[in-house]
Amino acid sequence: RNFGMPHPEGYRKTVRLYKLAGKFKLPLITFIDTPGAFAGVGAEERGQAQVIAECLRTLSSLPTPTISVNIGEGGSGGALAFGVTDRAFMLENAYYSVITPEGCAAILWQDKEKAPEAAEALALTANKLIEMGIIDGKIKEPLGGAHREPKVVADKVGKVLRSTLEELKLIPLEELLNKRYERVRQHGVFSDQRESDVTA
Repeated sequence: RNFGMPHPEGYRKTVRLYKLAGKFKLPLITFIDTPGAFAGVGAEERGQAQVIAECLRTLSSLPTPTISVNIGEGGSGGALAFGVTDRAFMLENAYYSVITPEGCAAILWQDKEKAPEAAEALALTANKLIEMGIIDGKIKEPLGGAHREPKVVADKVGKVLRSTLEELKLIPLEELLNKRYERVRQHGVFSDQRESDVTA
């Protein structure tokens, strides 16, 4: 619905479901496939930014194991509202980014034709995000994408979820929450120092 762009009411429902999972100590799994939150004036008037922040706060402190799987688009804060989890995975051909490459190119260079350069700079692929510590792993897709063999991909996702849940269940809750907090705090931390810049 709404081309995958939730309205504030959708995020409020999400917060309620997060809280239910926490109350009943149910492990929470989120699937991400959104270009981002709906950006209309009405959505902003109804508190879009505030409710996304509420999602982030609730999910990041939820007293139960959490896992997210990006199965397609992971756009901006609208996707992050589902992704502040203990473990995060992506399908091989999914992307996660603060902005689309086309939008980035239009802002930086006023030229949408530079979208490939923007995509490289945004580091939005699973491999790049693993290197940066944003996600924990990628789930391989068949040649041509997940839609070619959905059952095969669903089985792979299920296997990853089962093994990850077993791992997370062994971690004491306080330690799990502390690790989640540290994980969230590391998002956005980077270093551009090159070896040649370091002097002995």
